[in-house]
Amino acid sequence: MTINRVTQNMMMDRSYLSLQTGLNRLARTQEQLTTGRVLNRPSDSPTDTTSAMRMRAALADERQHTRNAQDGLGWLGQIDTQVTSMLGQVRRGRELALQGANAGVQSPQAREALAAEVDQLRESLISAANTTYLGRPVFGGMVSGGAAYDPAGNYIGVPGDVVRTIAKDVKVKVNVDGPDVFGPVGANVFDDLAALSTALRAGDQAGISTAIDALAVAQDRMTSTLADVGTRYNRLDRAVQTSLDTTLSLTASLSEIENVDLAKATMELSMHEVAYQAALASTARLVQPSLSDFLR
Repeated sequence: MTINRVTQNMMMDRSYLSLQTGLNRLARTQEQLTTGRVLNRPSDSPTDTTSAMRMRAALADERQHTRNAQDGLGWLGQIDTQVTSMLGQVRRGRELALQGANAGVQSPQAREALAAEVDQLRESLISAANTTYLGRPVFGGMVSGGAAYDPAGNYIGVPGDVVRTIAKDVKVKVNVDGPDVFGPVGANVFDDLAALSTALRAGDQAGISTAIDALAVAQDRMTSTLADVGTRYNRLDRAVQTSLDTTLSLTASLSEIENVDLAKATMELSMHEVAYQAALASTARLVQPSLSDFLR
């Protein structure tokens, strides 16, 4: 039978090692309570640290998607407001044309008054067609300037799609090109109103009738634009809510990995403290003064 010899130095080394281990546990738990986090450095848990980094990257993406969708809602909301207002003005222009079509009851002065109101409607529509959102014309496509139409009603924008990424590999168009809502170059609603004004002043019934039909087409075009804008707006609205829900879920999961359970950590701190104090007491009894201690 082999008996291992235990020396005083061995007992002291093991005691000091145990004390240091207990002190490390106590310090680690105290750090967690101080910072409120379980992961204070990668070495605390390499696996959880990797998971936390991935979740943080996913959170950053989702927050960006939310911002993109909210920006898109701003664009489409501005477009919806302006097109709704302009549709009402076009309806008013058509009503004026219908009034002017009653040649038997309209005097030259009355037709002049109708034409003057049509001119005001045209100017108002051109101004609304240059509506901007954050400094960019919402009907100007990819134009770098601040206007989509010049004062004469000519399109000076650059047709193109302004898109926003609302999810991975999902993009939504948030603008409307001017010709799509106001009509093609050379035959847009501004030209129709200008022709109506001229016809009213001249008492040109054929011209007035043509303008009535053209404005009816413009109304249909704007109504279709509103339906399309509304569909895209609803899609972005749902995307915002989905992104916010995903962000909340990721935040909760990240909290479970990174944040400390205060109640559990407080209990562990008390246990480690009791264990360390007990280790100190037992070591003090075990490691007795040697002859050299008395000779000092």
